[in-house]
Parts: sequence; C-alpha cells; structure tokens
Amino acid sequence: MTLILIRANSQGKLLNAIADIERHANLKISGKPKIIEPQIADKLAKGILKQNLRSKCEIATLIKVLDDTTKSIMHIKKIHPPAHIVVISEEYKEFEEIKKMFNILPVLKGYYSHKSVPSN
Repeated sequence: MTLILIRANSQGKLLNAIADIERHANLKISGKPKIIEPQIADKLAKGILKQNLRSKCEIATLIKVLDDTTKSIMHIKKIHPPAHIVVISEEYKEFEEIKKMFNILPVLKGYYSHKSVPSN
C-alpha cells in the first residue's frame, strides 16, 4: 500500500489528477480519496520533498493505492496530471502520521470510480 498526496488549484484539476492516476498510470485506488487541509498538505509536501514549493495549493487530497511505492512512482512519472502529486512511501518519517490522519479525514466529494477497490 502506498499513500499519495495530490495538491491542486481547483477541485476539477484534483479530480482529473485522480482519474489520470487510475486510468493512465493504471494504479488501483483503495477506498475513497480523503480531503486534507491545503496548509497541512503544503507542509507535508515541503517536508517530504525537502525544498520550498513553487506555489500554495487551494485543495488537496490523500489517496491509498494498492500498488507498491516503486510501481506507483514509475507509473506516475509517465503521466502529466494537472496537479502536483507526491508519492509517500513508508521510508518517510511522516508516513505513520499521515496514515493515522487518513482514517479520520473526510471523504472527498465528487469522485466516483468503477475501478476503486473497497478499503478494509
């Protein structure tokens, strides 16, 4: 399982990025995407990337994918989604905190997929 943080300027771009991950990167999303506060998403992305971000996001989400981290990174590198995507592997110190946070975050409204796999 891998966690993916998606930062975007609008909900439309966010939803398109999730669809691109599913359709073009062929990653299996588990459960529903969760909405995360933009300020928290920016802070997490900055900490994981260890560099300043070019811009602040307006909306952000966390998704779980069933595929492993390496496959997720390799497949996402091949697509050009309309949002900033950060793959969060277990090796980052923030991973456990984000994993716990994922369970209490509200579900992102507006996303529907016939391909998503129910979470356990």
